[in-house]
Amino acid sequence: MTALAQSLMLSSGLARLGIAFAAGAIAALSLPPLFFLPALFVGVTALVWLLDGAERIRTIGGRLFGPAFRIGWMFGSGYLLVGLHWVGFAFLIEPELTGWVMPLALLALAFGLGLFFAFGTALAHWLWADGGQRIVALAVGLTLTEWLRGHILTGFPFDLPGYALGLSDELLQSASLAGAYGLTFVALLVAATLALIWPAEGEPLARRLVPLSAGLALLAVMLGFGLWRLASTEVTEIAGVKLRLVQPAIAQTDKWRPELADAIFQSLLDLSTAPASPGDPGLVAVTHLIWPESVFPFVVADHPDALARIARLLPPNTLLIAGAAREDHSSNPAPDGSLPVFNSILAINDVGEIVASYDKLRLVPFGEFVPFDFLFRSFGFSELVGAQSSFIPGAGTPRPFEPYATPPVLPLICYEAIFAGDLGPAAKDAQWMLNLTNDAWFADSIGPAQHFHHARMRAVEEGLSMVRLANTGVSALIDPLGRIVAKLPTDAPGVLDGTLSAPVNRTFFARYRSLPLAISLAVAFALVLLRNFAERRERPTV
Repeated sequence: MTALAQSLMLSSGLARLGIAFAAGAIAALSLPPLFFLPALFVGVTALVWLLDGAERIRTIGGRLFGPAFRIGWMFGSGYLLVGLHWVGFAFLIEPELTGWVMPLALLALAFGLGLFFAFGTALAHWLWADGGQRIVALAVGLTLTEWLRGHILTGFPFDLPGYALGLSDELLQSASLAGAYGLTFVALLVAATLALIWPAEGEPLARRLVPLSAGLALLAVMLGFGLWRLASTEVTEIAGVKLRLVQPAIAQTDKWRPELADAIFQSLLDLSTAPASPGDPGLVAVTHLIWPESVFPFVVADHPDALARIARLLPPNTLLIAGAAREDHSSNPAPDGSLPVFNSILAINDVGEIVASYDKLRLVPFGEFVPFDFLFRSFGFSELVGAQSSFIPGAGTPRPFEPYATPPVLPLICYEAIFAGDLGPAAKDAQWMLNLTNDAWFADSIGPAQHFHHARMRAVEEGLSMVRLANTGVSALIDPLGRIVAKLPTDAPGVLDGTLSAPVNRTFFARYRSLPLAISLAVAFALVLLRNFAERRERPTV
């Protein structure tokens, strides 16, 4: 291992960049749904050794964009290319139109977002030293830039390293204290301790094993905390709420074909009344019937016949909550007469009235809108969603979504559920979360499972149950401790009946968000600086 460490330190040029890319790709195997945690140790350890051998350049530009920057860029690009490769499946829905752009889009996504890792390693290398404090510098630098990746412009916080620690219900509980970004700091710091064992320079093995032992002990403490929290936290039901989730599994190629609109709508009605189990009384016992994101093959408000059929479907006092496109009648029509469209959640009562709506706030770049469209459209880029020209973001509200006879709910459409600690002001007053999604874009890939595990961590962070319903993908009822209460088979039509779990006591993370992490990163940064300064003073002068 000493020889391996030294060979990585002495590598240079394209070989060093290739090793960094491979190290990042290996580290990505720790992400959900694989959760191969040793891969994170291997990848991050290789990154530390590569940075150990990186040249120290004194100029500001050299420090910022020098070898450490390029090593981090390649590591991050390899990590994200493997972690997010499933995004490419969306371009194969209509391969004759978008298949050609898939490799370009994946490379642009990975290498573009990999720049955040580059700035993280550049910052860490500015603090680099021979001692163990260098792995603290690396964890601080990468955690900071991962937080920035989740917030700059629209933010894209998929595949934070902290999700690797969601491999068990017990380890997942630490998200109630630190959130996904806090777990990212822990995951990076613990994984990097392996790099302090080698190369061996005369120190006894027992001493070199101390950092790794401390890191594993921290994971053991987290595991113990999780066991205690799961055993000591009582989860109860919200009285009077009976849910039915309908997973239609409509192929993405069929969703917006006009000739299939009536058949798709009829299949939703039929599936909603299908028995979920032997002796099932059907919709009579249901208070809330739930359909997934953008499930209507038309703008339902423009089809009174469809609203009438929904009214005939619903028993008295039963509410349909469904994802749907909603036209913005308050805006001026486009030259072709079309109106701007929201990606919305609608509540429809038993007489066919739309009684409440929520409009999606965070739209998927290039999926639902084209950022800097004046530039990208000139090169032929357009959004993937083919139902309308472009969605527009909702205005937002400080209050939860609260239709008649419904406990206050925090609505989250698709990837809105991946923004840790940034779910909006309505989160503090909600009693549960509803995540409607359409993962048919990524069928037959790991994308839907990864998306599910990311969303599941929000339940633990907020101390709220989550009802997650996909058109295709993973549909499940999740309790406030992140445990899966019930789940539908993936990518198959089905219905799931269940109850709603009440919130648990407000979590530490829900109270203070990222403030404790910010303080911890500032303290760690200061301690590294002080330690580096002390080491320089202790060196003999010539």
